[in-house]
Amino acid sequence: MSEPKGRGAAWTEEPAPSEPKGRGAAWTEEGGPNDEAPWTRAANRAWGGGPGAGGERASRAVSWLREAALLPVLVVLIIVGALLNSHFLTVSNLTGIGQQVSALGVVVVGESLILLIGGMDLSLEATYGLAPMVAAWLLVPVAAFGNGVLLNPYLGIGVLLAVGVAVGAVNGLLIVKARLNGFIVTLGMTILLAGTQDGIVKGQAPFNLPSAFGYLGAANIGAIPVSLIVAALIFIGAGLFLRYHRAGRAIYAIGGNREAARAAGIKVDRVRIGVYVAGSVLAAVGGLMETGRVGSVASTQGYGEGIIFSVFAAAVIGGVSLQGGKGNMVGAASGVVLLGVVQNILDLENAPNYWIDAIDGAVILFALFLARVIGGEASAE
Repeated sequence: MSEPKGRGAAWTEEPAPSEPKGRGAAWTEEGGPNDEAPWTRAANRAWGGGPGAGGERASRAVSWLREAALLPVLVVLIIVGALLNSHFLTVSNLTGIGQQVSALGVVVVGESLILLIGGMDLSLEATYGLAPMVAAWLLVPVAAFGNGVLLNPYLGIGVLLAVGVAVGAVNGLLIVKARLNGFIVTLGMTILLAGTQDGIVKGQAPFNLPSAFGYLGAANIGAIPVSLIVAALIFIGAGLFLRYHRAGRAIYAIGGNREAARAAGIKVDRVRIGVYVAGSVLAAVGGLMETGRVGSVASTQGYGEGIIFSVFAAAVIGGVSLQGGKGNMVGAASGVVLLGVVQNILDLENAPNYWIDAIDGAVILFALFLARVIGGEASAE
């Protein structure tokens, strides 16, 4: 094996017959140019694999290990829940768990995508509250703490999505183009959005929302909540996108080595901004689910509830690296289910409210420890 001399060149199984021309050029194993090689090989490097079948098999083995690591823990928790309370394994309780974690799960997908590119977004919890609040404020009359516009509920959903797009675009531009610190930008955005959410309704909670607006979080198909079905589809869609789409594989490459991805011809800035927008839109959809589930939008929804801690905990428990470039949707979904099962067991056993925060903190610390065990030291840093 020999190393190509070009800055963005990819590795090959056999020595390349000549140096690739151009910064982002790549070569196939036969020595010819291949337009898709920069994306594929950069993503493979981000997953920890090297050139050739051996590296690919090793990276797949590591990926499956990370995906399956939480299954024994979930099995133990389910057994414990069943032993502690006979109601735990009933259909109504299991579907209730699904409905309760669906909104959180959608936000976890958004945060996981952002973590995969090596970023973070604290403001997702505020978007989770502000987007449905703005929409609800435009939907209901003044008597229900709206502004009296009485907007069509479907237009209200459009407004909700537009808020998500706007917040994500501003975050992305400030972080990517203005090169500001992502932690500070999203922290400041969190406070701004939370204050706006509280201010436009003067601390009140709009209610009497149209049924069409709350359908996603309140409706059922048979015994299965619609929100659970939608959340599952989002997880599956995101997983397939990351695995098979060029842009999805570029996300891994950017998180693994941003400059190498840029040299390989990936439009790094465009992908990063797009991921911030996608994350905020998913947070807005999660907020819509929660609004439908409870039937109103509280001024504390999202930021006041501190859901960002659960979001990060679920992602990290599921093996999504805080350093970027490692993780998958199967692991993230497992983290969400684990948190939901833990919370449900506590609810069924009537755990004292003043111990809930302590237990949640212990779960987050456990998440970091488990990430270190599963993914190595870098995954827990």
